[in-house]
Amino acid sequence: MIKKKNISQEDINTWKNYIKSPNDITDKDNIQNDSKSNHSRFKYDLHGFTLLEANKKVKEIILLCVKKNYKEILLITGKGIHSNVEQDVYASRDLSKLKYSVPEYIKSNLDLSKHIVSILNADKTDGGDGAIIIKLKKL
Repeated sequence: MIKKKNISQEDINTWKNYIKSPNDITDKDNIQNDSKSNHSRFKYDLHGFTLLEANKKVKEIILLCVKKNYKEILLITGKGIHSNVEQDVYASRDLSKLKYSVPEYIKSNLDLSKHIVSILNADKTDGGDGAIIIKLKKL
C-alpha cells in the first residue's frame, strides 16, 4: 500500500470523527439489531458470500424487512469481476453469479416471492450493475 503524503489535519480529523460512529455501515453478522428509524430502504452488501450463503442471507433479510415494514431492499451483489470462474465450467465469465442467481432464487421461492413487488437493477448512484433493488409489498 502506498502511503499518502501530506494529509491535511482536516482530513485526519474527519476520518477520526467518522470511525467513532460510522452510520452508513451495516453489521453483516448482526442485522437483527438494525435500529434505523428510516424504514424506507434496507441496504446489505453480499460481497464474499457463496451462492448458498447469499440465498440464505437474502431470505433472512427479506423476512426481516417485511416484519419491520421496509419499502425496499438494496442488495449489493458486485459485478463478479473478482469471482474465480475459471475453475467452474458452469459459471459465466461475463455474468455475476449473485446478480442473476439471487433474483431467480427469490422468484422461485414462494415464501419470498409473495412479499415482492419487483426486482430491479439499481441506479448508478446505488451501485449500478453491481446492485439490485427489491421492492416489497405493503401489508
